[in-house]
Amino acid sequence: MPRINAVIAGLIRPLIEPHLPDDVEPHWFMTKDDAFALAPRAEIGWFDMYDKKDVAEAITRATSMKWLNSIYAGVDGMPLDLLGERGVTFTNGAGINAITIAEYVLMGMLTIAKGYRDVVRAQMRHEWLIDSPGKVELYGSKALLLGYGAIGKLVEERLKAFAVEVTIVRRTPGPNTLTPDQWRDRLGEFDWVILAVPATAETERMIGAAELAAMKSDAVLVNIARGTVVDQNALIEALSAKRIGGAFLDVTTPEPLPPGHPLWGVETAHISMHLSGRAQSLMFKRSAERFLANLQRYRSGQPLENQVDLTLGY
Repeated sequence: MPRINAVIAGLIRPLIEPHLPDDVEPHWFMTKDDAFALAPRAEIGWFDMYDKKDVAEAITRATSMKWLNSIYAGVDGMPLDLLGERGVTFTNGAGINAITIAEYVLMGMLTIAKGYRDVVRAQMRHEWLIDSPGKVELYGSKALLLGYGAIGKLVEERLKAFAVEVTIVRRTPGPNTLTPDQWRDRLGEFDWVILAVPATAETERMIGAAELAAMKSDAVLVNIARGTVVDQNALIEALSAKRIGGAFLDVTTPEPLPPGHPLWGVETAHISMHLSGRAQSLMFKRSAERFLANLQRYRSGQPLENQVDLTLGY
């Protein structure tokens, strides 16, 4: 059987190397320069690095690549057109971090509902509060959920356990469902607007000044998608003018958010620094298991699971 050259980030090596079949020859990299140098050898590439520009550069150099794998769910910033032209199969990490991200959504909602940030601040001042700074119950509230992939489904499941009335946005009509051309007219009905959509041309700035103006004055925006799906300047203005109740933002534009950026100073903006997917210790283990299962399929000519649709961008 011919040898299969795989160029893989060295961080995953301890979980992958002991399980590789004999016909796979791994090439491990620890720096972007190593990745760039090794990329032309890759039939299989796993080029995850912090800066997606470096990942895109490695992909561009991987002219012999047939399969690209990634731990990340979001594929924004990747040269999808180039991958399509070359006929590369792209598998991503959709669902790998869905559990912890869904839990983060609940944490953010409860933090705002109960005013828990003020409780923490009181503890730091050694002050014993005699009343709760937040009196909102999730019970009986209404949430609009945009994005119904692995994360969205788990968010819905957890919100239902709190007796939150969840309406989802999807192309297929159904119970408690709004279609993409319906949800904007209904924004004023919801206490929570939760964004779990992929970053595509269609979703860019899908929440702008008009959408924020249509929300309830005490509604909260929760964004665990990408910063680009919200018009951030419009959000800062709406929060500063108290036109909506608040925002829980795991993602911003840019990332990291620079010191001194106006968003840091908005009292009702809760910024969690894109940590939702990192609030667990199983990401690499799950990614390794998924890769090894797909590697078996690749070697036997079977379709790979968790393929990205290069046209749709997710």
